[in-house]
Amino acid sequence: MNCCTHCGHPTTAQIPPGDDKLRQVCSACGNIHYENPKTICGALVIWQDQVLLCRRAIEPRYGYWTLPAGYMELNETMQQGAERETFEEAQAYIDTEQLYCLYDIPHIGQIYAIFKAKLQHGRFGAGTETLESRLFHKDDIPWEQLAFQSVRQTLHHYFADREQEHYPLHLETLYPTVNE
Repeated sequence: MNCCTHCGHPTTAQIPPGDDKLRQVCSACGNIHYENPKTICGALVIWQDQVLLCRRAIEPRYGYWTLPAGYMELNETMQQGAERETFEEAQAYIDTEQLYCLYDIPHIGQIYAIFKAKLQHGRFGAGTETLESRLFHKDDIPWEQLAFQSVRQTLHHYFADREQEHYPLHLETLYPTVNE
């Protein structure tokens, strides 16, 4: 950030008094510009014994499969964000059951909140950011074509938890992998 979002003057990198991190500080008005993690909201959508995946029509990871998810917007809850993103990407309405996976991903400054949900009426499609959407049985998941570590981890949790018929909240920190 080269210019202050408050007054438009140049910023400089410095450690503000009482802080211990380098921040962009406005040279004119003194406004401190904080960069904080972004929240990604999504859903693990279930229909009968299948999961809904979307094939990405955008970068990063164009053409790879993912759960419907995206950035949380202002004035919405994480659950509302997951429901909105599911409709935007998969043209699907869902019944949200619970917060299922919460991932800290510090190396990219993101927090993923994945809700477990049921697909309403078995209907879905493809939004503008999606090449196609499909329901997958466990044995048909395209594991090598999954877009993100968070998607793989969520699916692994789900299939293991389904065996136990118990779906606890999974809270984890994910670290970089070779493909991401």
